Amino acid sequence: MGKKMKIIPVLLIGCGGVGRQLLHHIVSCRSLHAKQGVHLRVIGVCDSRSLVVASDALTTELNDKILMEICHVKSSGGSLSNLSNLGESKLFSDTEATKKVIDIATLLGKATGLACVDCSASSDTVNVLKQVVDLGCCIVLANKKPLTSTIEDYNKLTPHPRRIRHESTVGAGLPVIASLTRMLSSGDPVHHIVGSLSGTLGYIMSEVEEGKPLSQVVKVAKSLGYTEPDPRDDLSGMDVARKALILARLLGQQINLGDIKVESLFPKEMGPDVMPIDDFLNKGVLSLDNDIKERVTKASSKGNVLRYACTVEFSSSRCEVGLQEFPKDSPLGRLKGSDNVLVVYSRCYNERPLVIQGAGAGNDTTAAGVLADILDLQDLF
Repeated sequence: MGKKMKIIPVLLIGCGGVGRQLLHHIVSCRSLHAKQGVHLRVIGVCDSRSLVVASDALTTELNDKILMEICHVKSSGGSLSNLSNLGESKLFSDTEATKKVIDIATLLGKATGLACVDCSASSDTVNVLKQVVDLGCCIVLANKKPLTSTIEDYNKLTPHPRRIRHESTVGAGLPVIASLTRMLSSGDPVHHIVGSLSGTLGYIMSEVEEGKPLSQVVKVAKSLGYTEPDPRDDLSGMDVARKALILARLLGQQINLGDIKVESLFPKEMGPDVMPIDDFLNKGVLSLDNDIKERVTKASSKGNVLRYACTVEFSSSRCEVGLQEFPKDSPLGRLKGSDNVLVVYSRCYNERPLVIQGAGAGNDTTAAGVLADILDLQDLF
């Protein structure tokens, strides 16, 4: 008797860079997954405006040809409504799409189960995800915003830890969440975490350390595609703060984003709502050069380097992100380029902490982490 194929129905929210890369991974891994006895049945894909769904969510799927056409249309800047060869698949828009997602979750939650995967960057998905969880479905997140919404939202998303996976919300594909979860479930209390969790800010700080002006480094990083379209989204530290909040909540801290002390690398008067981006890049960021240079020099005189880091301490409920000094021979001090590193102190890892380091950014790495998370849920199907 051949081994029965395990089928995981997948509904994807968001087909930007990470979502498209996930679809590519799913298609390219078909033969590998078949050998492992598992099949990912993609029943629907939605962007911010539309939902494409298989003709029968219980039995059919969007075939690989449609999935690749979705990737092509979206990478060309189009919408799902521009798809031409839908076959028997159906297209829903706006409020219809949200209602259809809930209908599918209601149907499959009772029947086969469903993995609802959020690869968007939207804060609007949290209400849909809460309903999906209530209906008994699993959720897999690369999107940080649902997990960094209010603590009430967080607790509604995470009542069944086995049914949620979110490795790619912190450190792209690095095994950060899995490592911490294993330690906590084995009774090894984590008491202190420190890390550099922004590849962008890691790159910027290691370049500034080489003597280059901050303004020049920011412009180069933007031209290389390392930063968000507006680099202030990175320089504000809010992305790192969201990652720190996810870690703090994982350790049991019932805190909100507003409770985290965040050091922005630019003053409020240079914020996106006050200063246009061109003014910031041409004038504003130049005025920040001297201060950063002085702080780098001061750190260097003590044998230290400057890093943009997050610190989470369980005993004191301390959670903060900002520039910190580290010895040159420490894990954060040795960090170069856009790598992420997380240093974890616990009862077992006390004198010699657990260090997790590697590429912490990139659509490919992040999507691979999402795919691994989906497969990690297969025992539930």
